[in-house]
Amino acid sequence: MAQPEPFWTVALQTFRFQISLTRSIGSRAPTLEAERQAIRDRPADAPKADALGDGGFAECSGLELEADVREYLEGGRNDGVVRRVGRVKLQPIVLKRGMFTPRSEPGSPVAGAVVRPELWEWLQGVVSGQLPVPRYNGVIEVMDSTYTWPMATWTFVRGLPLKVVGPALNAKTGEIAIEELHIAHEGLRLESAGERDGV
Repeated sequence: MAQPEPFWTVALQTFRFQISLTRSIGSRAPTLEAERQAIRDRPADAPKADALGDGGFAECSGLELEADVREYLEGGRNDGVVRRVGRVKLQPIVLKRGMFTPRSEPGSPVAGAVVRPELWEWLQGVVSGQLPVPRYNGVIEVMDSTYTWPMATWTFVRGLPLKVVGPALNAKTGEIAIEELHIAHEGLRLESAGERDGV
């Protein structure tokens, strides 16, 4: 008789995630707590004018914190060193998605797809000196199998576009055109469901 799969194996196979990028609250750097509070307080039905893209990302990486360790020599102690935690190193968040979206105009005689340029426009605006510099906060939610309840939520604040990578085009393979966005940010936090809901 076959043994049932462990719970964690089944759970890992059913994870889905969603990502939202919304405009940061100011051009000057507020406290991280103020930015996170603004993320929590934003109503679900808020207008999307301050959002970047539709959140349809297929892959996310860079959810990583690394502490810098400093070593100090202690007088009279020759068999070891004293270590203290220094600053945290933040890795860029890397998001990947399809570059094209199906054409959605009702009654349009032209079939096919249209390009979504907002990631490129964000970086081009920063490089061209747009003021105030547009920064975005991000919420990355891992959802349950029914796509109704967040099981884990990461938030990052005051993101800046570090790099945009276009698709590798090859007519022989016919692969989907994937683009990626690298975001440098000023803080990453894993929040519990209670923190996100204000409990």
